[in-house]
Amino acid sequence: MWIIWLACLYYLSNNVTAVHSYERIKHDAFQHTLGHLKPRAQPDVQAEAAREVLRRLLGDSYKLFPVSVDSSIGSVGKDTFHVFKSTLGQIMIIGTSGVAVVWGFHYYVKNFCDAHIAWEESHIELPNHLPDVDIKITSNDRFRYYQNVCTAGYSTAWWDWPKWEKHIDWMALNGINLALAFHAQEAIWERVYTKLNLTRHDIDEHFGGPAFLPWARMGNIRGWGGPLTSAWHNHTVKLQHKILNRMRELGIIPVLPAFSGQVPRAFSTLFPTANLTKFEPWNRFSEKYCCPFLLLPTDPLFKTVGTMFLSEYIQEFSTDHVYNCDTFNENEPPQSDLDFLSGISRSIYSAITDVDPEGIWILQGWLFLHELSFWTNARVEAFLTAVPIGKLIVLDLQSEQFPQYERLSSYYGQPFIWCMLHNFGGTLGLFGSAEIINKRVFEGRNMKNSTMIGTGLAPEGINQNYVVYDLMNEMAYLRNPADLDAWFERYAARRYGAWNEYAVQAWQKLRLSVYSFTGLERIRGKYTITRRPSLKINPWTWYDTEIMLSAWDDIVKARHGRRNNTFYQHDVVDITRQALQLTANTLYLNIKTAVNHKNISQLRENAKLFTELYDDLERILASNKDFLLGTWLQDAKSLATDEKEKKLYEFNARNQITLWGPRGEIRDYANKQWSGVVADYYKPRWVVLLDELENSLANGTPLNSTAVDFKIFNHVEQPFTLSNKIYPVTANGDSVEIAVELNKKWRKIKPSSKIRITGKRNFGNTILDRRARNRVKIMKSMKLMVAWRN
Repeated sequence: MWIIWLACLYYLSNNVTAVHSYERIKHDAFQHTLGHLKPRAQPDVQAEAAREVLRRLLGDSYKLFPVSVDSSIGSVGKDTFHVFKSTLGQIMIIGTSGVAVVWGFHYYVKNFCDAHIAWEESHIELPNHLPDVDIKITSNDRFRYYQNVCTAGYSTAWWDWPKWEKHIDWMALNGINLALAFHAQEAIWERVYTKLNLTRHDIDEHFGGPAFLPWARMGNIRGWGGPLTSAWHNHTVKLQHKILNRMRELGIIPVLPAFSGQVPRAFSTLFPTANLTKFEPWNRFSEKYCCPFLLLPTDPLFKTVGTMFLSEYIQEFSTDHVYNCDTFNENEPPQSDLDFLSGISRSIYSAITDVDPEGIWILQGWLFLHELSFWTNARVEAFLTAVPIGKLIVLDLQSEQFPQYERLSSYYGQPFIWCMLHNFGGTLGLFGSAEIINKRVFEGRNMKNSTMIGTGLAPEGINQNYVVYDLMNEMAYLRNPADLDAWFERYAARRYGAWNEYAVQAWQKLRLSVYSFTGLERIRGKYTITRRPSLKINPWTWYDTEIMLSAWDDIVKARHGRRNNTFYQHDVVDITRQALQLTANTLYLNIKTAVNHKNISQLRENAKLFTELYDDLERILASNKDFLLGTWLQDAKSLATDEKEKKLYEFNARNQITLWGPRGEIRDYANKQWSGVVADYYKPRWVVLLDELENSLANGTPLNSTAVDFKIFNHVEQPFTLSNKIYPVTANGDSVEIAVELNKKWRKIKPSSKIRITGKRNFGNTILDRRARNRVKIMKSMKLMVAWRN
């Protein structure tokens, strides 16, 4: 009986036509300092830009959604959209900005038409009779921020305008109104450096290559992957104009770069009296590629150079008065004196406002976490409060795992944005903290004396784990935490275009396993299957492996009727990839046991299975367009204007996802479980070690790990980065059939009990299955009621 009652409640709450108005009385305290950060384009321009987003998504059906922009319908400093059905059957959308309009459209098709719009794909099937609606929603906060300075390296380095156009549409559809726009910095810096009499050589040894620009900009490295050509500069300038124009038309406020103090080595010769400090080596980079100079912001030359750069940048691209500047990203300041730190931040801010008196400084708060021992409360307070309150916005960059706003007393009065970082290096691997996201955003917003002014997405890489980003985006307007059971259920139905019993069960199990992370260990994509071969790896998870493998069983069973859905095809590959990744842990531990027991037959048996697993992983990845190395390499080479550039860009693309440096300085940090990388990089590395282990046992001699590492580098890793082998850019094989085959084959191997589980959730299989079955019963009852009504 209770199941039928819940079904009735669900049905009524989702089908009764009513006017809903969610207005938030509470306002932040920064209207006087941040109120000028708003869309520049006229309402009719924003409305037309919003209309074009709908046209690109719906074709001629966009006419079913008349739109308009009216800033007076909502609260000051917040975005509002009003969606209602007209007497003519159209869905009218009014928003306070172009972003608000597009956000309102997405809200409607997502919640009333079960649409699903993700980064790379969209599924929108409009019913013949558009559902009735009359709803008005105002954002919880002033801003919805997007991007990490590293995303430009790990995900968007090779994007052309069509990719950016689609991505900016996605930003607007998710209400993002404040976004990083960092292109063409080097083109502008080249103009400035030339005026300062730097030579071509001076500039070339400073700029990083296209795949390494974020870290060269932050002073972590110099010269690696370069030089940059005039063709590259021309490309980025043209692209930045298109990106900024589109953002501004929609009402998205672009965050531009400001001078952070990193300068070429040649400054020491050109300006011998300047106060320059040499950075410490970053991640073991050698002298040739490390340690640019920091021109201390307290030196008068800092203001001169900073003013030149920002003036030149604004002259080229105009401005919306927001600038990102990170002087000490993973680098400690040269002094800890409080007056010195105050003077640093005061000088940085002054260099911005001397050019743009309305300028607002955005600071990534990563430095306060990464250099935790240096940035004591007193030092952070001295650094932050030297800037007028409300003129500096701090991005609390990894709020879902290491929030700093409580420790630092809400940043001593400066406004901050609650950001989910989630991903490092653009690595693949199912992972997320759904419960934490669903809880801590509200805690940050409602804590005493909170200065939170927004939510943000700040992943180093995208195109992975979309579910947690979809959930995080809803934190911008939800008034209370979501019911995660119901939310994941609806996610499965929306993503695959129809309700499916096995799909629902799969996603509930994923929620309670891979997306249940609540620990403090840093997730860096360091899985056995992608790590450099060694006998010192200690596999671990934060969840019961069997629950995740059971989700694999369910997603494979969900294929009937869904196999042609692009999201399902992606997920069946991704979940199979995750399952094989877990199975590799078990085989690896079996190999270690065999070596420890000097059991050569056991070693051979498990080594054969281990390398066979790589072959199967390669095959399933090759069957889907989203997991192809060839696409990454082709995108890189497509931007080249001659053979020399083509070779340089391909090297950049290959090196970043493997060695990440000349000698593997941060090897595998940005590892990619892609077809091509698995076959020609990850598997051959393990073959080297496995062969040497067999020889060691057969000959009774100890393993020479140094020789193994030398052989792996010279025979596999470096040759891969220097290769020009062409890889497919189209998928090969039937993902669903391969997944079914691999599920049947590899599920016979039971997870090892030796795999360490950290932060294990207290959900046994019995409880999990019972809850999943109950949810299925409820949904079946709902379907029966809807059928009866129709």
